[in-house]
Amino acid sequence: MAKRPNQMQMMRQIQKMQEDMAAAQQSLETETVEVSVGGGAVTVVMTGHQRVQSITVNKDVIDLDDEEWLNDLQDLLVVAMNQAVEQSQVMAAEKMESITGGLGNIPGLGGLLG
Repeated sequence: MAKRPNQMQMMRQIQKMQEDMAAAQQSLETETVEVSVGGGAVTVVMTGHQRVQSITVNKDVIDLDDEEWLNDLQDLLVVAMNQAVEQSQVMAAEKMESITGGLGNIPGLGGLLG
């Protein structure tokens, strides 16, 4: 017969993981990623919750004499936003993985969650 896991120990581990996840989610509200594209023409700062903190356009890098500058600027904004979202998602996933990565090691779960 298989040894029964200590249910109290399992519950403590799950409660600790829930607390750690809540703390990680809260920290993602203030942790940021910064993306700069176009040689510094556009910079986006975004939180781990994919909230834009700022968008900076460096007018010294934008060629205002170029008739296509508006299209170029719009393209740079799209690229910067997409990269910021991707980096923010990676940051959040890594933070959560550091907490949930040990789920498979909780006795009695048999690796179902890990």
